[in-house]
Amino acid sequence: QVQLVESGGGLVQAGGSLRLSCAASGRSFSSYAMGWFRQAPGKEREFVAAISWSVGSTKYADSVKGRFTFSRDTAKNTVYLQINSLKPEDTAVYYCAAGYYIATIATEYYYWGQGTQVTVSS
Repeated sequence: QVQLVESGGGLVQAGGSLRLSCAASGRSFSSYAMGWFRQAPGKEREFVAAISWSVGSTKYADSVKGRFTFSRDTAKNTVYLQINSLKPEDTAVYYCAAGYYIATIATEYYYWGQGTQVTVSS
């Protein structure tokens, strides 16, 4: 059974940092791409970043470039999203997802975690 478990969310002041983790289990993800999406109240789920598990290539939404860094630890089957210079508009539930290739569309991902809340106070 495939499981993606996010952690690391919390309440932080604007300008602060967080590191989100997503632990993957249940199958080999070596040929997969992993993605982070977020969803704020009343808004649609939006793409944040993606990484190729095998080669580590990344893609970011324009709104987070330069502030977010997506990395993976293949030995731990875990991916990380380092978030710096947090802004109130980054407040959302952040979801980890797995798919067959790097994509910015949520429907291209087949496995999803339960989400972790990030709240940024001004």
